Amino acid sequence: MKNKDKTPLSFRRYPSTTALQCFETAARHLSFTNAAQEMHMTQSAISKQVAQLEEMLNLSLFYRTPHRISLTPAGKTYYLEVLDILKHIEAATTSLMSNSDNSEILKIVSHPTFCARWLIPALNGFSKAHPLINFSIKELAGPFFTEDQNVDVAFLYGDGIWGGMEAIKLFDEYSVAVCSPDYLKDKAPCTSKINNFTLLQLSSRPSAWYEYFKQQDISIEGTFVGPRFDTFHTTISAALLGYGIALVPLRLVAPELQSGTLVTVWSYAAKGRGAYYLSYPLSLGRSHKVKVILEWVSTYLERTAEQHLDSMP
Repeated sequence: MKNKDKTPLSFRRYPSTTALQCFETAARHLSFTNAAQEMHMTQSAISKQVAQLEEMLNLSLFYRTPHRISLTPAGKTYYLEVLDILKHIEAATTSLMSNSDNSEILKIVSHPTFCARWLIPALNGFSKAHPLINFSIKELAGPFFTEDQNVDVAFLYGDGIWGGMEAIKLFDEYSVAVCSPDYLKDKAPCTSKINNFTLLQLSSRPSAWYEYFKQQDISIEGTFVGPRFDTFHTTISAALLGYGIALVPLRLVAPELQSGTLVTVWSYAAKGRGAYYLSYPLSLGRSHKVKVILEWVSTYLERTAEQHLDSMP
């Protein structure tokens, strides 16, 4: 049986953007007076908008006393939802206003360190060559990609299998042990004396050092011990500052190896379990902007292939 009290809102009963803005501002300041100053409205106008919103919702959003206001439990919940809605409206409006009628937005997602150290250099010159395609890059919050993300192209590390996505392999991952040249002073880079070194750990790959030595048929204890970091970026930064030895993908530290600010401790490059891929939704296979980025990345890989070989230890 349907509950007559739970009838859906008609479009005419949706709250106005002005009412939501007034509520959000008052909730943030916990003051109708301060909200009025920010919104360039009178205090009574702010109070009226909020009161009408409460009447429509049939809920109290604020506790009111003569000297202050505070959010009710319902008000706290609604505030977070409204804040998210207003941010989406602002982002959509800004995006639309910042692009011409003939331009396209290429939405890209990438792992943070890969984005900063490989993708950004790879996209250098793209906007000039394709002025009608503006890319919007979002860094992947965690180590794993979820299929429900609104994205045109994703640069990912893994096995190349993501539901509903086409994946094109860019290159395998080879990781090298690197550190600051000063860190090796008075230390013999011998694996039998591994206890003399601090092995910097990546939280998302806790067994990386164990696998590095296992591939070389070297049995060493203590490969799981050492300071832990969330990203390759912070691990590389720690290595540059002399914290210890970092095990990182060669392509991500090629500039530092070429400049000498980092050096390889051992010559071995360990092949990772996964590879780096350019992936896109199957539904966008014929999209012009996806075809353009595919061609651009392919050309960049061809152009930099020799440079990568030169950086191999």
